[in-house]
Amino acid sequence: MHARKAADKSKAIHASLSRRERQIMDIIYRLGHVTVAEVLPELPGEPAYSTVRAQLRVLEQKGHVRHEEQGQQYIYTPTVPRHAVRQSALKHLVHTFFDGSREKVVSALLGSESGSVSDEELERIAQIIEKARKERR
Repeated sequence: MHARKAADKSKAIHASLSRRERQIMDIIYRLGHVTVAEVLPELPGEPAYSTVRAQLRVLEQKGHVRHEEQGQQYIYTPTVPRHAVRQSALKHLVHTFFDGSREKVVSALLGSESGSVSDEELERIAQIIEKARKERR
């Protein structure tokens, strides 16, 4: 898929998925490819097999997944690369909960739970910041 189309599609994911559909997509992205039987135990509650199959069919109709037949099973894979969805979700999160401020995001990540951030992680974060500074010049 063309990179621009993938990016446009990733922006639409937030608006077009129900909570359960987002849960299923999270499972698909985590596992890479799934059958209905593999999705079932990963979902909260006890959804019926036929319900999950129907939701996967809807996700396919919406263009978020595609399937391949292997024997009698359908194997579902995402149509938009995980990195494109990740970027879209992050932008949405930053805009919605942090007023578009990257500084507020970093402060929230390091703030109250900063004791759980290792020295190694802090060093890698510092290196990322330094690299961003150099690329701006």
